[in-house]
Amino acid sequence: MQELSFDMDFVLWGATLVQWGVLLGVWLIATLCLMVLRRALRGRLKRFADASSSEVRGYLNVVIERTKLFFLAAIGLHFGALVAALPAGITSGTATIAFLAFLVQLVLWFNGLLARYVTKYREDYVAEDAAAVTTVQAMGFIARLVVYSLAFLLAVDNLGYEVTTLLAGLGIGGIAAALALQNILGDLFASLSIVLDKPFVVGDFLIVGDLLGTVEYIGLKTTRLRSLSGEQLVFSNSDLLNSRIRNFKRMFERRVVFDFSVVYQTPYDKIKEIPVVVQAIVESQEDARFDRAHFKEYGDSGLIFEVVFFVLVPDFNTYMDIQEQINLAIFREFEDREISFAYPTRTVHMEQAPVAAAHAGNGNREN
Repeated sequence: MQELSFDMDFVLWGATLVQWGVLLGVWLIATLCLMVLRRALRGRLKRFADASSSEVRGYLNVVIERTKLFFLAAIGLHFGALVAALPAGITSGTATIAFLAFLVQLVLWFNGLLARYVTKYREDYVAEDAAAVTTVQAMGFIARLVVYSLAFLLAVDNLGYEVTTLLAGLGIGGIAAALALQNILGDLFASLSIVLDKPFVVGDFLIVGDLLGTVEYIGLKTTRLRSLSGEQLVFSNSDLLNSRIRNFKRMFERRVVFDFSVVYQTPYDKIKEIPVVVQAIVESQEDARFDRAHFKEYGDSGLIFEVVFFVLVPDFNTYMDIQEQINLAIFREFEDREISFAYPTRTVHMEQAPVAAAHAGNGNREN
């Protein structure tokens, strides 16, 4: 019976079978050890997180959770190549694989850390500084774009391609793409303008033309508002910036003008008292500042008075509550003083023609 034998000195791709065996063994052992280390660190950090709310531990946990198997395997492969003393060409190839895996892993780590930071910042500051939250989100997008670009260029350079030639080609292609995607790019730059200039932020109440609603989301292409009737309004960022926007959230105080009228039969002395009575009513309201009250003009149905006051807070419900209290107080005071509100009326005066003139007219017709 013929015995099978292996020539351990057999050379494959510049390395013996022994060297390939050492590479495989060290690769598997190193990858397994790294996986065990990752699992142990994950469990240890989880126990620490249950006992403490340290932000540093939270970020470390993100790093461990985002560490992928392909990165550990690439590190183990290159370590095995070094231990097995493989030829320089093979070792260089495993180094390239490890470097590319590291670039991808670096992007994953960065994304995880940035996402955690933005989420934590939004939870902590959205109520007190929505503008800063919007800015942080936009800066996060720009940071991702920069990191992706750098990682791509480093990967291309490590693979042996000329980066300057690639950049020149991308520049020419970028001009063509910019012409084809000018509408999308216009919305993109409009979104950056919104974030940096901050004409409005998430939570602001806007009126755009005849549409109104609360800003829910500012994206790269569109901004979305929630209307008072419940539906979502979607605006293109470029169209929104070209519109005239009324931002009621930036209102520090609300100027209110209203008028009412009383009947012409109101005595002169009571007409003079009305502005004083209204002033006292407005000044008795909390969060209201009286401006003026005047007998404005003679109307078709009554004497018109105009009142101006300021609500010291921008909240619409507060304004309506104050207006209601003022209206009720005016009604009560006018009832006590026997002053009647005017309402649309029309008086028709009828005159009867003289009898003699009527007979004369009849006589002429008979002739």
